[in-house]
Amino acid sequence: MALDAAQTAGHTDNGIIAFEGLPNTRDLGGMPTSDGCRIRPRLLLRSGLLARATDGDLARLRDEYDLRLDIDLRTNDECAERPDPIDAFPGLRFVHLPVFEEAASGVSRSQADMDRVRAQVARGAAEPSELMITLYPHMLLDDCGIEAYTAFFREILACTEGAALWHCTAGKDRCGMASVFIECALGVPWEVIEADYMATNRFYGIAVEDGIPADPFEGVDRRYLAAAKDAVDREFGGMLGYIERALGVDAAARAELRDRYLGE
Repeated sequence: MALDAAQTAGHTDNGIIAFEGLPNTRDLGGMPTSDGCRIRPRLLLRSGLLARATDGDLARLRDEYDLRLDIDLRTNDECAERPDPIDAFPGLRFVHLPVFEEAASGVSRSQADMDRVRAQVARGAAEPSELMITLYPHMLLDDCGIEAYTAFFREILACTEGAALWHCTAGKDRCGMASVFIECALGVPWEVIEADYMATNRFYGIAVEDGIPADPFEGVDRRYLAAAKDAVDREFGGMLGYIERALGVDAAARAELRDRYLGE
């Protein structure tokens, strides 16, 4: 299998951590920046549902990664169905930052929402890819998403010790966009950011042809990310413009992030 842009640039196996119950938990450490730096390892982690973690996984997150911040981007219903195992981490700061207040077709993963969406698809009332392409800009431009991602950066900036982890249910859409933002803020090239986003398909074993996953809900699609990028390009002149003007992460804040999270 050909290496993607992130792997070619030295982000070994897209940062996957070999956990027992967490198939899409990854370390951003090793990702390159445009000016020759790399993200430091064991500090910035992206993940899917933590409720699936085994005792061994939880011990590794606690002891190997010194997990200090857990940012949950899910809806209230998702959190109630499968809460995070926060008791396993003494001293952990848990922050709930829902990107959507209500169920969002194909992105939020409460059982009721997925049952409803799949029923719509089965009767021909919705086309999965189009649902996702339409929904992605709302993650970035609706008030709830802006509030969540603004607070996401605020919490990351306040986490001065140990590792920070953010997640949704599958670790691909809401978590994927949070990862895009922090990578952009740190200066990671866009082709590497896109490769990190698309790597979810590998770790869930989803077949992809021409950038399109066999399962539009379970996988990620370049068209979803492009829809989000096109929306902020129109509204803010680019991703950095969105990060600065919508999320309030100015040049000084980005410099602080770079000082903390980048090395040679």
